[in-house]
Formats: sequence, C-alpha cells, structure tokens
Amino acid sequence: MFIHILGGIKMRSILNFNSSWSFYKATADIGVAEGAELVNLPHSWNALDGQDGGNDYYRGSCVYKKSFTKAELPAEDLHYLEINGANSSADVYLNGKHLAHHDGGYSTWRVNLTNDLAEENVLAIVVDNAANERVYPQMADFTFYGGLYRNVNIVSVPNVHFDLDYYGAPGIKVTPTVEGKNAKVEIEVYGANLPANHEYLYTIYDAEGNLVAETHSESKVVTFSIENVHLWHGRKDPYLYTAKASIINGGNGIDTVSARFGCRTFKIDPQNGFILNGEEYPLRGVSRHQDRLGFGNALLPEHHKEDMELIYEVGCTTIRLAHYQHDQYFYDLCDEYGMVIWAEIPYISRHMPTGRANTVSQMTELVAQNYNHPSIVVWGLSNEITIAGSDPDLLENHNILNDLCHKMDKTRLTTIAAVSMCNINDPYLQIPDVVSYNHYFGWYGGETDMNGPWFDNFHKTHPSIPIGCSEYGCEALNWHTSDPRQGDYTEEYQAYYHEELIKQLYTRQYMWATHVWNMFDFGADARAEGGENGQNHKGLMTMDRKYKKDSFYAYKAWLRTAEEAPVLHICGKRYIDRVEDVTKVTVYSNFPEVEMFVNGESIGKQTSDNHFFYFNVPNVGTSTLTAKAGGLTDESTINKVDTFNEAYRLVEAGAVLNWFDIDAPEGRYSLNDKLGDIMKSFRGKLWFYKLMAGIAIKMKGGKKGEKKEGGFTIDISMGKNLMAMMSSFTVLRLTSMMGMANVSFTKEELLKMNKKLNRIRKHKSLK
Repeated sequence: MFIHILGGIKMRSILNFNSSWSFYKATADIGVAEGAELVNLPHSWNALDGQDGGNDYYRGSCVYKKSFTKAELPAEDLHYLEINGANSSADVYLNGKHLAHHDGGYSTWRVNLTNDLAEENVLAIVVDNAANERVYPQMADFTFYGGLYRNVNIVSVPNVHFDLDYYGAPGIKVTPTVEGKNAKVEIEVYGANLPANHEYLYTIYDAEGNLVAETHSESKVVTFSIENVHLWHGRKDPYLYTAKASIINGGNGIDTVSARFGCRTFKIDPQNGFILNGEEYPLRGVSRHQDRLGFGNALLPEHHKEDMELIYEVGCTTIRLAHYQHDQYFYDLCDEYGMVIWAEIPYISRHMPTGRANTVSQMTELVAQNYNHPSIVVWGLSNEITIAGSDPDLLENHNILNDLCHKMDKTRLTTIAAVSMCNINDPYLQIPDVVSYNHYFGWYGGETDMNGPWFDNFHKTHPSIPIGCSEYGCEALNWHTSDPRQGDYTEEYQAYYHEELIKQLYTRQYMWATHVWNMFDFGADARAEGGENGQNHKGLMTMDRKYKKDSFYAYKAWLRTAEEAPVLHICGKRYIDRVEDVTKVTVYSNFPEVEMFVNGESIGKQTSDNHFFYFNVPNVGTSTLTAKAGGLTDESTINKVDTFNEAYRLVEAGAVLNWFDIDAPEGRYSLNDKLGDIMKSFRGKLWFYKLMAGIAIKMKGGKKGEKKEGGFTIDISMGKNLMAMMSSFTVLRLTSMMGMANVSFTKEELLKMNKKLNRIRKHKSLK
C-alpha cells in the first residue's frame, strides 16, 4: 500500500513488507534454509511452545528472508527498512552484507538500505531471543517470544526529508502547555538541513478537521497559541488535535510528518492522588501484556482493539503497559479512549551490570517514539529490580535513567514498581518522582487485610512521596469451592480477594494509582501451577478473551455508574453442584439494592454501598436463581449434591503430591499447614529453618538461585517482610512454588518432610 499526495502535500511512501517471508532456524551459514517455511508477519516462533509450560520454548536465532526487486519500491531517493518489533536482538543483511544490529525487542528501528540496493535483492533479518547478559529482559514472569512480531515496512523519502535515523521517532515533537483557557503548542521537527528556497509549513487541526493554526518558517521549532483550548480529559473527553509539518519547495510538499496530541495538565499529589486538569481523577485500572493464546505476541490490530474495548468496558481510567514498549497502535488507542498510561522499559527482576547501555537505549527509544501521546503521564524506570537486593551500580543505573527521562521530557514524571520485600527506606525509592509497590498479600503469603495498613504505614513514614500499587492479584482457573482459601486457584477465592482489595485500595485517596495484575491471563512458560502450565492466570479474563471471570464484574460494578453501564452479575455460574444445605451466593451490581429469587420466589433484598451483595440461598434439588436490580435480571443454576464434585477441585497434573494425598493426623502438623502456624511451635520453628537451609543447598545456577531462562531469583534471607508474606503459605505450596527458582522436591522427600511434621504437636492456640 502506498501513501502519496494529500491536498497538495506529499507524504513519505510507506510500503508494507509483511507478506511472504521465508522463515527457518539459523545455522552457522544463515544462507542455508533448512526446513524453511513461508510466513507472513507479524510472526512469533514461540506462539505455541511459549505457552505450553516446561520452560523449554525455543530461545535462539531464526532467519526471516525475503526477495524483492528495486522496481517494486516507491520512486524515491532513499529507502529505509522499518522494523517495529524484533525480539529481542536482530541483525539486518542485504545481499549478504551486514547493515545493522539492534538490541531491544519492543521498539521501532530503521535501517537505510539505499546505497546497497541492487536490481535484484535478498533481505535477511536474523532475530535472536537467546539468553545473554546485556539485553533486557532476561529474568521475568512472562515468555520472551522470539520473532518479527510487528509490522515491517519500507519507508521511502526524498533526499530532503524529516529524520528517520533518530531512535525510531516520528520526526515531529509536540509539546502543549495549558495556560488558563488557552494553550501554547511548541512543534519541533527533526529534518535534514533545508536547502535554499525550502521552508517548513506547520499546521494544527482540531478533532473535526478544522484548521486551527498555520505558519511558514525556516525554523525547526515554532510555537502556536490555541485560544479556548479543548482539553484532553481522560475517559470523559479524550479530545485530540493533529499537528502537521511539511517541507515545502516552490509551493510543493516534499515530505510530511504528523502527530496527534492532547492538551492537558496533570500532577500527582502525595495526599490527593492524581489530578487531571485541576480535577481529582482517581487512577484505577489494570496492567496489560501484549500476547494472546495461540498467537504469542504477534497480535493483529483487531486484537489490540478488542483488548482496549474490554479494558474500557470494565471501567479503567489507567493502564500500566507492562513490562516493555507496546505497539504504537495501542498507544493510539489509549489516546483515543482516554486511558492514563504508565509506559516502561523491561529493566526487570535482575540488575545486570553489563546491561546498563541497553537500559539507556531502550529508554531513549521509548521516550523518543512516544513523546506525543497525551495518554502517557509517567515513564517507568524498572520493575522489581531489587529482588536480589540493591547496590551502588543499580542505584547509579536508576539515576542515569531518571536524568535521561527528565532531559528528554520535561513534561512527565518518572516512577518505579518496587518489589514487595523492598525496604521502604531503600535509597532507590528516592530516585523517581513517584513510587508504586507490587504487593500480593493474600496470594503470595500474608493476608488480604495487610494491604491497606501497609500503604498507610508507607504514607505516614514518607508523606511527601506519592505512593501507588502497581501490581496486585491472584490466580483463578475453572476450579470452585464454597470455602475459598489462599492458593486454591478457585474463581471464588479470586473474587473474594479482589473484593477485599477494592475496598482497601479504592478508598485511600492518597494512592496515586492502582493497577490490577493482570487484565488478561498471559504466557509464562516457566509456570507450572493451577492445573494449566505455561500461563499466569491472574487475569480478570482468560488468555483467549472468551471468559470474563467473576472478578471482572466486581471492578465493573465499582468503576462504572448505573447510568452509563448498568451491572448485575451473579457470581459462580460455573459452580453448579453444591453440597451444603444453604449456600452463599454473591452478586455484583452498581445499583444500591438487589433482590434474589429462588425458583421464582423472593428470598429477600440486600442493600450495599460497596456494590457487593451476599445471599444465603437454600440449596434443595435443582434451583434457578434470579437476581433483579434496576430493571435488570441475571440468572444462574445450582444443584444439591451429596458429595463434592471432584471436577471442581484442582488435581495438579504431574504434581508430586496433591494436598488430599497428605497424612494429617489430628493435633499434628503436616505439609498442608501454614508456615506461620508451624512457626508458633518451637520444634516447628527449628524444622522450618532446616527446610530453608535445605532449599538454599538445592538452589541451582547463578547467584542465590538465579535461573537464566525466564525463571526467577529467590532471596531466602528471613527479613521481617518476607517472613510476614510467607507465613500464610502452606508448606506444600511453598515447595511447589520453588520450581520457579529451579528447586524441586521428589515425592519421597516431601513424604519424609510430612512424616517429620506429623511428629510435632500443634501449638496450643491451634487446637
């Protein structure tokens, strides 16, 4: 597809280069195409093996090769190859000559092909996602999909053109400043030096396409005034202007670039949270990974659009785009839908002293390529980077990145996502402008009621530091129970968890942002838990986007008003067979009152100011439940059974032991007991410390159990914070989770542990 002249102004020609690539695994000679197949982009070679578990997906080099003639290219002076995503390193060869190397799998980069083009050409792009010590990410809880997973284009321009070599940026930089009812808009362009008789034409158009401002200039920087400016105001009014710049010669346009922008003010207040255009605007939302079941990260525009519509439906005002730069199309959607965005680089989990240059290059590209998006308000420096502790080199790396962001962008703030165990007085928390923490109290140890008080303590200790929650969540699959407990992977526990977290986090005005982890289940090939390996199941929706878990509706009821999007949802629709004579049924609604009917007869009304309604429902035979509120109805079915339906219970395939296989004598400990309960006994405490010593011995590969192929590092030193988190783990859950740190236990070892625990009497407080 070519784009040429619009209204007398010429635009660069863009040729989509996605079709008909020869694809094969790299050999010593990249010209040897053994087992080659024909593919179209976007493409990932880990679309399947990166989601099936085992942490054995292919990580290495693959070749994408395409033949073309010079005659197929647009009739322009210069031709650039534009790669919008190659994970995670790539080399470009044209006719056997090496032209470029790029490290960083999530950004746009370009290569000038002009001088090496022949009449007949062979283009080869070698992409490599193998483990190394210099390119982030190397350790994280998601799959590092390899491939050319976004669009590849040929961009053709005349000799005099806007810069295509500046870090993949669009060539135009728009900086609006709101002053009362008006706005000043600075437009800066990056272009070749203008020859004689050339000039720039600058224009601004409103959302309706009306010309707002225009000027001719030889300067690369101009400033406009917009009177009675229409503000970009999040979901309420995501109004966008368009700035255009053209190089003009003799009245004709030679090259044109454009960018949409929004005019808004914001600040993040330590006491009152996020302020948009002078109005308190609570940032309540989700995080998002860019993958999908069966596609890997090779998403199509319709996938991005569907994700945005679902995020919008639930009522989010903010998205954390984790843990890397996302597709430009999705940033455009964020602008259009009024989402407030946290954008970040994959400086994650493990600080690599040899990776500093890569953090700088990835941050430079992130800011340069996304500067014009009004949706972005913070640049994320890192995520959970102090898992293995903090040191001077890590601090220096963060100071460099923080200074870089402020040098490149004086309009936005910086932030970090700190790991839960990070001491609140750690000096690295003083580096960014605002701070958020990743907390999983109630899932990875601790209890749900620890969350709010923890933030209160941080806020009291550091009243001048804006604090938010950058991750919280728990996993849910199609398992069910009437007695939900931490670690059971049931939809009911996830619903309970989010009910509690909503009540705690959404009522604390000082929290500048909260982000659920995660909007969608996502690929994490190292994971082996919950009964479906290869995925993190903390999403409010399944990875295929086909099922909205009950917790989805908890947020929708809180975040949407009944006037704009009425909500009435009976939870537990997949949990039909129930043993108890009276069963608890939860309903979510944004109406103040809900009435419940059983087989057509009302069992009463409930009122609630927190959108959660609980009914004790008689369970006799087969019953149709009908909830009514505000003119809406919702139905579900329950069925009385004598014995628990084992189809609802997680039986982990391949698990060494399941919880119901463990001997647990009355009054004695077992693997099914929580560590906190075991530690109440003196003998239990001794047993626990021996266990941790044994885990330390089992740690394999690298410092403190580092696992280099997409797993985790675990620091087992017993700090107070870590101990508080671990106290609610059962021993069995702890040992199963250690698999993420490359530590495993045999059935015999676990049974031996259990036998020792069976000899220890429970503390008197537990009897």
